[in-house]
Amino acid sequence: MSNPLISIITITYNAEKELPVTMDSVMSQTYRNFEHLIIDGASTDHTLEIARKSPEARIMSERDNGLYDAMNKGLSLARGKYVLFLNAGDSFRSPETLSLYASEAEKDRDIIYADTMIVDSNREDIGPRHYSAPLLLTHESFSKGMLICHQAFMVKKEIAPQYDLQYRFSADYDWTIKCIRNTEPERCVNLNTVAINYLSDGMTDKNKFKSLKERYKVMAHHYGTLSAIKRHIALLLGKR
Repeated sequence: MSNPLISIITITYNAEKELPVTMDSVMSQTYRNFEHLIIDGASTDHTLEIARKSPEARIMSERDNGLYDAMNKGLSLARGKYVLFLNAGDSFRSPETLSLYASEAEKDRDIIYADTMIVDSNREDIGPRHYSAPLLLTHESFSKGMLICHQAFMVKKEIAPQYDLQYRFSADYDWTIKCIRNTEPERCVNLNTVAINYLSDGMTDKNKFKSLKERYKVMAHHYGTLSAIKRHIALLLGKR
């Protein structure tokens, strides 16, 4: 498909256990005007074997400099008007989910977003994220933290920058803020539904302290040091 509306980008590295559920979720979507890019970091397990089972996937496999370097490769290769990252282990909530995104994309929105359910490795619901997607999206929304899960955030490619590789764990937070700064609130829309199942044992979950330090750095850069300090004191005290 030369010019799909949506590019779904999946990042993998030795993801033979996690990738099948993501591929099944993508292939089961009723909306079909999309491409599926699998950007692999030179896996040494059966990840590529599994990826090649999809007749629709475009696959790139080579060494990279981490998750966000791979995401940048996906952005560069994407042919869609919109990009959505759905990493190995994550999945769409239902076969109709992509059609919900597409219905708003066809109205030429800049950012389309929704809520997320955290699931375990058995695909059982753990619960929603402690943040809910805001009704009105502005760059100030994210001064409180990452209110929208990265996987539930679909953005027009032309306003999406490359990820800043100085961040190893929180470049998605920085990237999302930059995307929001590149548009206006009236060009963004909340789908008002749970769109994504997010696997709980991702890289950020395994590196919470390092991620928190990076998020402080991102927050201070975009919103000022005082705001970042206040926010992180609240997080340490267990307040939102």
